[in-house]
Amino acid sequence: MIDLRSDTVTRPTPAMREVIAHAEVGDDVWGDDPTVNAFEQGTAEQAGKAAALLFPSGTQSNLCALLTHCQRGEEVIAGQLSHLYRDEGGGAAALGGITAQALPHEDDGSLDLGALHAAVKGDDIHHARTRLLALENTFRGKVLSQAYLTAATDQAHSQGLSTHLDGARLFNAGVASGQSLAELCRGFDSVSLCFSKGLGAPVGSLLLGDADFIARARRWRKTLGGGMRQAGVLAAACQHALEHHVERLAEDHDNARRLAEGLQAVPGVEIRACDTNMVFVAFPEAHCRALQAHLEARSIMLAVGPVTRLVTHLDVSEEDIQRVVAEVGGYFAGAGSELPVSAI
Repeated sequence: MIDLRSDTVTRPTPAMREVIAHAEVGDDVWGDDPTVNAFEQGTAEQAGKAAALLFPSGTQSNLCALLTHCQRGEEVIAGQLSHLYRDEGGGAAALGGITAQALPHEDDGSLDLGALHAAVKGDDIHHARTRLLALENTFRGKVLSQAYLTAATDQAHSQGLSTHLDGARLFNAGVASGQSLAELCRGFDSVSLCFSKGLGAPVGSLLLGDADFIARARRWRKTLGGGMRQAGVLAAACQHALEHHVERLAEDHDNARRLAEGLQAVPGVEIRACDTNMVFVAFPEAHCRALQAHLEARSIMLAVGPVTRLVTHLDVSEEDIQRVVAEVGGYFAGAGSELPVSAI
């Protein structure tokens, strides 16, 4: 099976299963799990933050960050297509009474600084008070520039806002840009890091910030049902991923480029974007269902639509990429007479 639907579909490597099996554990809700404690503190130091807190998912980590930063009736500014705003079930509103102001993204994934400045609401009883700016890096595979992140966080702080970074794929940003984790986290009051995407751990995200913020977030984690007991088995997998799977993300980026180049040569296929480990592809809408069936019959998993996201990861090899390109090409070669002239 070749699965390009997401980088969340990876399976633990044999070496990762080994460290899971031998992890030293305790009760993390009591603060007694040594593997969790070491993982949290070590990663926080690497990121230039004082403390960290382990969560089962990035969605819960982001939600806990919002609940810690904002009170009921307050507001977060985020991108219209950001995961935090669009793909996390409206948790901040449903559970925290937090409203969101969604701004359009620029082509590079950023939010316009002028629009950010204008969106901030002050102490006016007619408005929800703006408390937080939330950004995402990478955004749909795009790496936000450090100059932009510095300018955005400086501006937010000057307007009295806190800042949060959804860094679900921040390690991809680091490998692509050559920047350290601490450099990428600079300027943000809190950061969410995911280990179950490109790094290949089965479960685990960290929320990072100063000691007081993490202490308050710990209470919210318990309220949300995120307190875990012998969580060292999960932290061990994340630590292994951090030590062994970061640099190899460059292979995923190379495979995404190969995939884009190969598919671009197929009549009827249009590459919309290719950044880090994500390729966005436009397929003729009339062929989406048949193409998906064709690929599934050949053990290739895509969520085929008019614009399809293909994600490379730990379980996808260069040979797999060649096979996907060949199978897509084979389908459209057979369907060539049915394609519109503009697609050939």
